[in-house]
Amino acid sequence: MNFEEHIEINTSKRFGKPTIIGTRISVADVLNWLANGMSNEDIIQDFPEITKESIKACLLYAAS
Repeated sequence: MNFEEHIEINTSKRFGKPTIIGTRISVADVLNWLANGMSNEDIIQDFPEITKESIKACLLYAAS
């Protein structure tokens, strides 16, 4: 998977933090939700603009 298909860094969004393309949801937000016990399904239910692939991309971005 190429995380660049899902993650962007735009200085006019969220102070240049990496975000999911097409949203204002940062990689750090997703990682925080996962760390606090939310499942992929919980996140997608609360934020339907997020996909399983974009969650995986956030994890891959953090690991890079």
